[in-house]
Amino acid sequence: MRLVFALMLVAIIAFSVPFTACKSSIQTFCDTTCNSDTLRFTIEHPDKPYVAIGMRNCKPDTITWSHDGLDSKRKMVFSDLVGKEVLINKNYIKYYIKDTSYVWLVFNECINGQGYLLKIPFNKTGNIFRKNSAFNSSDPRFSVAENLAAYTDRGNIFVEDMTTGMKATMTLGRPVEMDYTKIHDVIDSVNVTADRVWVKVKIDNDWQTMEKKITLK
Repeated sequence: MRLVFALMLVAIIAFSVPFTACKSSIQTFCDTTCNSDTLRFTIEHPDKPYVAIGMRNCKPDTITWSHDGLDSKRKMVFSDLVGKEVLINKNYIKYYIKDTSYVWLVFNECINGQGYLLKIPFNKTGNIFRKNSAFNSSDPRFSVAENLAAYTDRGNIFVEDMTTGMKATMTLGRPVEMDYTKIHDVIDSVNVTADRVWVKVKIDNDWQTMEKKITLK
């Protein structure tokens, strides 16, 4: 199936509610203008797999996913899925749907730019994969090849091909303390391709660059 991975296309399926401002005087990573419309992601497929994010009071409230081959929809409170309440912007969300197997959502929180990854299986037995330490290309200091997902655990950088599930790892050599809501205090920049990971990271108050050739497998 043709890869569908691009800046999110939004289908407006909710009520015609005027936008209001949920803005702060502080500078934010992305625009927090209030959106009350449901965000829906889908692909051309006989079973019409989709994932939808319902909005409430300017914030993502629920997430629903299913396809025509399932007898019911699956649904979660969005904050339970990502671990806290967040503000999102439709222009800072990417997705990839693998037929009726799973969907990837890649997005940044608008207040501080924290990166998130979600891999959600359509079946009821698979586990949801979630990371709040993602390197997403929506952040201009992070370059990640289009079909790849990348994240850290404060000691390593992990890479996964969304289309195949093949993976690779680069170690930073030691645990590195970092606050994911202020990730640039420790990780200045990252460049990830299918055969290379490059990172500029602060270790013991010293900025270092590291590079590793990788093989996804």
